[in-house]
Amino acid sequence: MFWNRFARKSASEPARENEVAYYVEPVASSKEWVKENVIPTRAAAATYAKSLFPFFSWIHRYNGTWFLGDLIAGITVGVVVIPQGMAYAKLAQLPPEFGLYSSFVGCALYFIFSTSKDITIGPVAVMSTLMGHILQDVLPDLPQYQDTPWVIAGCMSVVLGCIVTALGLLRLGFIVEFIPLPAIAAFMTGSALNIAMGQIPTLMGNNDADGYNTRAPTYLVFGNFFKYIGQCDINAAVGLTALALLYAIRWACGYGSRRWPQKERLFFFMNTLRTGFVILLYTLISYLANRNHRDDPKFSILGTVPRGFKHMAVPTVTSEILSKVAGKIPSAIIVLVIEHISISKSFGRINNYTINPNQELIAIGITNIFGPFFGAYPATGSFSRTAIKSKAGVRTPLAGVITAAIVVIAIYALPPVFYYISNALLAAVIIHAVGDLISTPSALKMFWKVSPFEFGIFWIGVIVSVFSSIDNGIYASVATSGALLLFRIAKARGKFVGILKVYDTPTLGPADASGGPLPEGDGRNVFVPLDHSDGVNPWIKPQEPPSGVFIYRLNEGYLYPNAMHFTDFMVDEIKAKTRPGVLNPYGSLGNRPWNDPGPRHKSETDYDSSLPVLKAVILDFGGVSHVDVTSIQNLVDVRKQLDRYADLSVSWHFVGVKSPWTRRGLLASGFGSANGQGRTLFSVANVGIIPERESGPSSTSNDEEYTAESDPSGDKQGVSSSFDTLVLPLLSVDCPYFHIDLDEALKATELELGLKQS
Repeated sequence: MFWNRFARKSASEPARENEVAYYVEPVASSKEWVKENVIPTRAAAATYAKSLFPFFSWIHRYNGTWFLGDLIAGITVGVVVIPQGMAYAKLAQLPPEFGLYSSFVGCALYFIFSTSKDITIGPVAVMSTLMGHILQDVLPDLPQYQDTPWVIAGCMSVVLGCIVTALGLLRLGFIVEFIPLPAIAAFMTGSALNIAMGQIPTLMGNNDADGYNTRAPTYLVFGNFFKYIGQCDINAAVGLTALALLYAIRWACGYGSRRWPQKERLFFFMNTLRTGFVILLYTLISYLANRNHRDDPKFSILGTVPRGFKHMAVPTVTSEILSKVAGKIPSAIIVLVIEHISISKSFGRINNYTINPNQELIAIGITNIFGPFFGAYPATGSFSRTAIKSKAGVRTPLAGVITAAIVVIAIYALPPVFYYISNALLAAVIIHAVGDLISTPSALKMFWKVSPFEFGIFWIGVIVSVFSSIDNGIYASVATSGALLLFRIAKARGKFVGILKVYDTPTLGPADASGGPLPEGDGRNVFVPLDHSDGVNPWIKPQEPPSGVFIYRLNEGYLYPNAMHFTDFMVDEIKAKTRPGVLNPYGSLGNRPWNDPGPRHKSETDYDSSLPVLKAVILDFGGVSHVDVTSIQNLVDVRKQLDRYADLSVSWHFVGVKSPWTRRGLLASGFGSANGQGRTLFSVANVGIIPERESGPSSTSNDEEYTAESDPSGDKQGVSSSFDTLVLPLLSVDCPYFHIDLDEALKATELELGLKQS
């Protein structure tokens, strides 16, 4: 037997000339898994430590060209972040200087830990709004912090920073991948609507009306705006004209860049600086209007902004504060993480580099841990400032330090200018900024075409955000996305496949008198679903496997949520296309199960005698990456069920088992091997011609299949002299029911059934 050639060699002994090498796969070991995946080597530990500070890999190559690009980008972002930071601090129910502190810390520290050159960390609209809601909810229970709400914000920042840093250090950044794009888009859109609607009363000047709660759900704020619209004042003139001017400049710059593409970069900088220009213009107007009315300004202004870092201190973290904010921590972490990671990944793809999500978690975590020492509140990546920084030509993360320097200059030199900034103007800046976060109609159209279910998830997140709150909208979109994922896993269903002989042809059209193309070569077998569910031409009917043999392809992971669903469908189809091995296996009526339908006394006429008896099942595990105890036990139960049904030992073959742990699980349950019997069919690879050949023709094929019957020599000591190349088996020789592909599995099944019949 050909098997004996394999059996006479040991696993450690090297193959000799003109012989087929022995190969038995070592069994997967828990000890080895722990050693490879849990206990780091010295080199791995050194690599891990080095990866925590990515700037060491490029800072020594810093040059003048990089500095010029970083300087331009850093100054450009600095001009934008100053007004945005103060505006976002007001969203967080904090004095405006805290937005400047947060902007400074985020820009100054990020470059040390970052893997993205584009992203800018600082105060953002969504996180600031969420922070404002948190303070609004917990301050009544913490009256001692009523005049110092930044203490609670600082505590929150430290806690969030520690948690996110731990996620990064433990390399758990993959968790972010469980939040799909529609959920992120719903969260961003719902938040933008919430923020914009909450700023309209400030924009219009009726936010101080009695009974007008601008922190209520979005739909109530929208309704109350019209209820109190009669109380709008001169602030509306400032806010509306400022908002209109911002959009007008944006439109004009966009038109100019299309009309005169050679001046596109000039228009880009004009567009980028529009926020700073409008703020300077309206601050000048405010100064002229209110310089003689400081105690009673004609419209609402920002007021005194202290010079310097007036709130530097060790952050206060107490159990009292933590107990009040604990319920808000999960939603805040989601906001910090998904906004930053999604933005950094997007701009990494745009600019052709890859970010490390784990390292980015560390970067924003460290920023939020140390931020409160300077007076900062929770910060993360900003979409608008990142887009500006990218388009401004940033070269390295060091551009953030330049932005931080601009912020420091503003903190110490510009507070007198900040005094006259209009609150309606800041509301216009916020509304203009968050408008870019709303999903466009083209994006929604893409969601609908790709996945109507996820299109529905998007609207669930948006509706909950509008009618409840931002954090509930986050939970709703993430929860429904998780439910859809579990549903798809649980309801996964395999496919029965058949065989098609296909050929390659260079043309598709009439090539001979018969009107069809001329095929090339001997053709090859492909295995396609019998129900044509994969889009194969429905006019082509696949050939079913031999009588009594079924090939079942699993398209998902075979785990406890879907194990029963996979096998129930398989068993039902097999029973529908076969007849039982024994007509009446129960004997008397008393032994017959209560749920077995049919006539009282079954006979041959009760069955379709043309149907075959089940003989073999071939499972295509090409799409299965993992199994578990429940799924394997389910497979064992199905094997027993089908053995009773067929009244024989059904043969089980497995194809494409990738994981050694899956093979270990199947072997432990009695699948894959057959009482020490070796393979009767081998897929082997020709690894080269032996230099000193014995007589006989050389083989030219790269891989072949050999069977026991294909060996005419009967030599049990070694390969006959007709073999003058070294051929190696692809799979372990002691697992005859594990196969490299469906072709091998089908041939092995046919050979096995033929041997049984003989």
